[in-house]
Amino acid sequence: QVQLVESGGGLVQPGGSLRLSCAASGFTFWLARMKWYRQAPGKERELVAGIAPNGGSTNYADSVKGRFTISRDNAKNTAWLQMNSLKPEDTAVYYCNALNIVWGQGTQVTVSS
Repeated sequence: QVQLVESGGGLVQPGGSLRLSCAASGFTFWLARMKWYRQAPGKERELVAGIAPNGGSTNYADSVKGRFTISRDNAKNTAWLQMNSLKPEDTAVYYCNALNIVWGQGTQVTVSS
């Protein structure tokens, strides 16, 4: 029953935007810190962003600060990652994470002309 389902990935040109969604079920979402990770081909998985259970604090990788925004709505059991000013180096599979133990299936983001 514990599950995260990501959506919203796709192909976008450099400078474009995408909004990833993470729908959670099977646990008390409002008690869980939510995170987004990504993994590019040939690279290790890296933390992109995190958000406190109540949304009161966030953290970002230096590579995405000022461009990405993590958010959540506990009433909807959903977290998002808004990605603006996308760069080719943002190309990766993006994963939603809860409690450091629950993972989504991943959604592909490709930034290319």
